[in-house]
Amino acid sequence: MSVLESLIQSLMSPMVLAFALGVLATLLRSDLKFPEEIYAAMTIYLLFAIGLKGGAKLTGVSVSDLWKPALAGLSLSLAIPVWTFFILQRIGKLDTINAAAIAAHYGSVSAVTFGEAQAFLGLQNLASEPFMPALLAIMEVPAIIVALLLARKSVLQGGAGPRQENRWGKVLHELLTSKGILLLVGGLIIGVLGGKKGFDQLAPVIDVPFRGVLTFFLLEVGLVTGRRLADLGKAGPFLLGFAVILPLLHGILGAGLGHVVGLSVGGSTLLATLAASASYIAAPAAVRIALPQASPALYLTSSLAVTFPFNVVLGIPIYYSVARAFASGAIG
Repeated sequence: MSVLESLIQSLMSPMVLAFALGVLATLLRSDLKFPEEIYAAMTIYLLFAIGLKGGAKLTGVSVSDLWKPALAGLSLSLAIPVWTFFILQRIGKLDTINAAAIAAHYGSVSAVTFGEAQAFLGLQNLASEPFMPALLAIMEVPAIIVALLLARKSVLQGGAGPRQENRWGKVLHELLTSKGILLLVGGLIIGVLGGKKGFDQLAPVIDVPFRGVLTFFLLEVGLVTGRRLADLGKAGPFLLGFAVILPLLHGILGAGLGHVVGLSVGGSTLLATLAASASYIAAPAAVRIALPQASPALYLTSSLAVTFPFNVVLGIPIYYSVARAFASGAIG
């Protein structure tokens, strides 16, 4: 399947169309909106379902199969925020605080983008390694910590030592006890302990409705994205270009690294998607606490209003095609 065919199939998927409907509804000033409770419930469902399904598939997976992809994912999550930070500072001329805030978002990962990539692979009837959700959990937190450490000197310039320690302790607590980490890691553990037999008991409510819930969730994300489009002017041309070009490069890097560590085309596509994605759940919460001076108009607009729709609509089919090219020997 060519890039164009993959792109058309992606554009015609209910998930992408629902996202587009949400954006359109906002632009038309429709009164369509989701109650906050329903949005929160869908977030919990998707995160827990991804972890649980991944955990159930981990049964029988050996450490020898997992360690190289896990090391690749961890390496990406540690390296991406570093060069992203310096690109934003030296080329984009952003101050230290905003550069670190944006680097935290682009170094971390998006579980929803990962879920959309899984759904895309399902449309291709293409499987991936069962441990890929574990990589999602591994890659979420380290990048945020690295980005915040890069800004540490600026963040800690004012105030007494105890206040500084309290702030960083609060950040680490927020990250490690966040719903994303608890649901993903908890779901993985429950899935492993329950195994296939335990998962089969939950399949009617965890597996079968997953794409349907993801479709409704993307409709809500489309509404949120539409409301942030007005902030695009504040982001500036550099940041708009950055929010497309850098994820694309990260996706290509992730696909190549996936091929090097022996992942299948499906696994490489998912690793590429993780590398290219930008967090808009875990990272904003941490940044609000650690870097309150950072501008949400910059880090949320770039990650949610630009990178997320780019990845969902265009990026994932591209990463899939790049992963196929690596596997066939057309690249490398």
